Amino acid sequence: MSEIVQKTVGIVGLGLIGGSLGLELRRLGYRVLGVSRRPVTCERAIALGVADQAEIELATVSEADVIFICTPLNWIETSIRQLLPDLKPTTVVTDVGSVKNPIVEAIAPLWENFVGGHPMAGTAEQGIEAAQWGLFKDAPYVLTPLPSTPTVAVEQVKEIVQALGSRLYCCEPQQHDRAVAWISHLPLWVSASLIEACLQEEEQAVLQLAQSLASSGFRDTSRVGGGNPELGEMIARYNGRELLRSLYTYRRVLDQVIAQVEEQDWEHLLHLLGRTESARPAFVKHPPSPG
Repeated sequence: MSEIVQKTVGIVGLGLIGGSLGLELRRLGYRVLGVSRRPVTCERAIALGVADQAEIELATVSEADVIFICTPLNWIETSIRQLLPDLKPTTVVTDVGSVKNPIVEAIAPLWENFVGGHPMAGTAEQGIEAAQWGLFKDAPYVLTPLPSTPTVAVEQVKEIVQALGSRLYCCEPQQHDRAVAWISHLPLWVSASLIEACLQEEEQAVLQLAQSLASSGFRDTSRVGGGNPELGEMIARYNGRELLRSLYTYRRVLDQVIAQVEEQDWEHLLHLLGRTESARPAFVKHPPSPG
């Protein structure tokens, strides 16, 4: 009888996403090797069951079959470049960055077995302590392989994504960045702008009353604008072209609404709200994954 070989996964960056990946993959039977810049995070990763082994040296993950880079966007390329000398030729490397085109353009020429990835899951909490079971279940997980990416590399990442219970999608890196600009990056900056606009209220008593009255509507529309500032800045830096495209379109629509209110054009305002009422379900009620 042949021996079953346990697959080994490396995770660089043990925050919310990396930590949650570790929890799930260990439960699925993978051996998980983790890397964090902070020794205390490595200790917590082992104590919480996120990793079988966790160290501060990148070489810790060199023996892994698949490596997930779960660092902030501005550390992905640096981390992979530092890893390359220690990797086996067959090692598959993937990332979890929320912007894909600049990452794929930078890494694909360096490592053939690189598969860009983006799990669209998260919470308002950050760090290893926020790691949780089931974070990726039923959440979209996008892979952005190139035509030149080896099929065997893509299939290895697909296997893990599907084992997580995610809804798998594959597309070109540019398509990903344009799509997420509409449904993730634009909402973040619209949400942040909403909060900033409220803070422009000059009468302090009115501002305090507004803060006291704010309920579910404001909480829902402002949530992503009150998140991690560094993430928002990285999104604007790495996906600026597509973010600007969506912001300019949003500004044109907002200008139309302003003009219709000024002109008391209730008919067109009602028509717009009817269109948005009908269109919203397509964005929030998802069909089965085509992956």
